[in-house]
Amino acid sequence: MVPGMDPGLSTSSRTTGPGARITTAFAVAVLIGGGNFVAVRFSNRELAPFWGAALRFMLAAAIFVGVVTALRLRWPRGRSLGLIVVYGILSFAVSYSLMYWALVRVSAGMAAVVLAAVPLVTALLAAAQKLEPLTKQAVIGAVVVLVGITWKATEGVGGSLSIPGVLAMIAASATVGQSMILSKKVSQNHPAVVNAVGMLAALPLLLVLSAVAGESWGLPTSPEAKWAVAYLVVLGSVGMFVLFLLVVRRWTASATSYAFVLFPVVTMLIEAWLEGTPLSFRGVSGALLVMVGVWFGVFARSDPGTSNHS
Repeated sequence: MVPGMDPGLSTSSRTTGPGARITTAFAVAVLIGGGNFVAVRFSNRELAPFWGAALRFMLAAAIFVGVVTALRLRWPRGRSLGLIVVYGILSFAVSYSLMYWALVRVSAGMAAVVLAAVPLVTALLAAAQKLEPLTKQAVIGAVVVLVGITWKATEGVGGSLSIPGVLAMIAASATVGQSMILSKKVSQNHPAVVNAVGMLAALPLLLVLSAVAGESWGLPTSPEAKWAVAYLVVLGSVGMFVLFLLVVRRWTASATSYAFVLFPVVTMLIEAWLEGTPLSFRGVSGALLVMVGVWFGVFARSDPGTSNHS
């Protein structure tokens, strides 16, 4: 670890989770997050992507503001407020506008596989910002991840392959990686406060994107779209983001981001169940390559006196 570096951002520092409760919170967040990709696909069938994201976070922000008001929590000020606003713009506006747009063009499984690179992207971004050193393992892991993503993406050659959709998901993984670094810095604030402020900061940008794209604004009418939006608001936003902030408060940012490595397993199983999407050899092997690359580049590193699970 680099001298003077925030140990909460190190991929090799020891985690400080209190045990079963934090591990359970992490597992539930993985299950919810894996379902989010499929739910967004259902939402996108009726709602335009940017408007769908805006509606989701508008409703979730209203819930969080209600919680903050009911609990009489203090709103952040000064530097803390600024960090939460930046976190919200990256996490909810930039990342999700890219993901919603991409999920009109690529399958939920493909999106989850690309986003599985988030832990490695987080480590590479931390190295670029001189928060931790860049290792040979990280570079090799990045190459393996790229091979896995390419292998999975080319499954659609001659069919529905969308290069812009895949590139949008890669850009989303970069912004999610940066927001994971920021999430550690704001995690000592109450999760309801962080999410209320972050989502309110993101809303204007999402609405502007929707207006510029000429999208129509309305509420979902079909049963599947209604259930998808309800899932995304209650579980996929309120539930998952609270759980992530609780976990990252006790674990490192890199350890928490390991959830993204597990998302493809959940997503592909749910997609196969709900939509009959076959579990192809290329799809499964591509996901495994990405997981192996992330594990080798981030989690397999062992330094004296440190834990590998961080």
